[in-house]
Amino acid sequence: MLPARFAPVLFGFLVSGIMSCIVTCVATIKAVGLGEHTIGKWMGAWAFSWPIAFAVILVVAPVVRRFVERLVSPRG
Repeated sequence: MLPARFAPVLFGFLVSGIMSCIVTCVATIKAVGLGEHTIGKWMGAWAFSWPIAFAVILVVAPVVRRFVERLVSPRG
């Protein structure tokens, strides 16, 4: 188990991995179609995009959280 202070980083790591996996899969299939090289191209695209997505979510998530706090009522 990781200490709770790492929760935002772990969240960003998991969300960026899942989202970049799904998005690169869809984009790869759209770009090259389904064929014998699709999975290899997809994995290459995912390996390239995941670190970028992870860095972006670490920077953007705090800004988005503050924005959401302004849009919702403090009373549930």
